[in-house]
Amino acid sequence: MPYSNWSLMSREGFLSKPISSYYLLLGSTAALTGLGLVMILSASSIHSLETNGSSYAIVLRQIGFLLIALPLGFLASRLRIALWKVLARFSFLISVLMLLALRLPVIGHTVNGNRNWLGYGPIIFQPSEFAKFFMILWAGYMMAKRAGSSSQETNVIALLLPGFVVVMALIMAGKDLGNAAVFASILICLLFISGIRLRLIGFSAGAVVVIVGILVATTPNRMKRVLVVLNPFSNEYYKLSGWQPAHSLMGLASGGLFGVGLGASRQKWGNLAEAHTDFIFSVIGEELGLFGTLCVLLLLGALIFSIFRIALRANDPMIRFACAGIGCWIATQTVLNIGSATSVLPVVGVTLPLLSYGGSSVIATYGALGFVLGAAMRDPAIAPMIKRAKKS
Repeated sequence: MPYSNWSLMSREGFLSKPISSYYLLLGSTAALTGLGLVMILSASSIHSLETNGSSYAIVLRQIGFLLIALPLGFLASRLRIALWKVLARFSFLISVLMLLALRLPVIGHTVNGNRNWLGYGPIIFQPSEFAKFFMILWAGYMMAKRAGSSSQETNVIALLLPGFVVVMALIMAGKDLGNAAVFASILICLLFISGIRLRLIGFSAGAVVVIVGILVATTPNRMKRVLVVLNPFSNEYYKLSGWQPAHSLMGLASGGLFGVGLGASRQKWGNLAEAHTDFIFSVIGEELGLFGTLCVLLLLGALIFSIFRIALRANDPMIRFACAGIGCWIATQTVLNIGSATSVLPVVGVTLPLLSYGGSSVIATYGALGFVLGAAMRDPAIAPMIKRAKKS
C-alpha cells in the first residue's frame, strides 16, 4: 500500500477503518504462527532429541502440518457461501460420525488415557479439533434459519443444546474433559450471541457447571486437578497432580521482565511435561519474560478482536454467527490454556491457538480463520480496498 494511503489511514484512525480487521487478522495470525514455530523448536528440542534422535524432529513435523494448513486456509477463504451452507447443514452428522469412529478398535487410539485420536498407520488426527469448527458451522446455520422466528429464544436452545450434548457426551466417552469444556463454553457463548435473555443463559450455564462438577467429583484424578489449583506446591500434591502446574509457575516466575533467553529454559529439561503443547505459554514466559507473554496476549487479543469485528460486519446471518462462534472458540481455548499454565484453572489439556504443537489443532484453526478471512474479503467496504492494495 502506498505511503499516502497509510498516512491517510493513520490520520483518520486505523482501527476505525473496516479494512483494519482484515490486516489485523492476517498480521496477528502470521505473527502467532511464526512465534509458535520458534517456541515449539525451543520447547521441544530436549524431548525431541531424547525420543527422535534429533532436536528438530518435532518442529519439522509442525512445519509439515502448516504446509497442509496454509493451502486449506486459502481454500476456505475462497469458498463460496453456498458451499459453506451445504457443509454446515451436514456438519453435525460429520462430527458425530468422526467421534463415533473413535470407538472402533482398529482406527481409534488412546493417548495419555484419553481415547481421542483417529487414524491408521502414520496418519492420525484428533476429531474433536475439527468437530469444534464443524459444530460452529452447524450452529451458525441453524441459528440463521431461526433468526426471524417469533419464538427464537426457545428455538435456539432447543436446536443447539441437543446437538452439543450429543457431541460432548461422545467426547466424554473418550475421557476428554478439556475439549468437552471447550464445547460447553462455545455453546454458552453462542446462546449469548443469539440475543436470548440472560436468565436462560444463566440456567444453561448453571446446568453445565453442575454436570461438570459431578463428572469431576466422581473421578479422583480430575478432583485432584481441581484441588491442586489452590496450592500446587503442597506436600500432598506436588509430586503428583501438582507437578505440572508447579513447574509451570516456576518457569513463569524465573523469566522476570525479559526472560532468561531464547532456548535457555530450565523447566523443559524434563521437569515440565508437554512443554511444547499444553504448557508452551510457560516456556514463553521463562525464555522471553513478561515482555514475551504480554506480546502473546496482545497478538491473541488482536486476533480475537479482528474476528468479532468481521463477524459484526457480515451481512449473511449464518456467516455472522459462525464467525462469532470461531472468535468464542479461540478466546475460550486461550483462557483455558493460559489459566492452566498460571494455575488459575485446573490443567485441562487444550492447546494455545497457533502457538502450541499439534497438527489437528493448527489445521482446524487455519480452516476456521480462512472462513473468517473469506467473510472479510466479501465485505463490500473491504473488497475494493484489497483490490486497490494488490494493484499498487
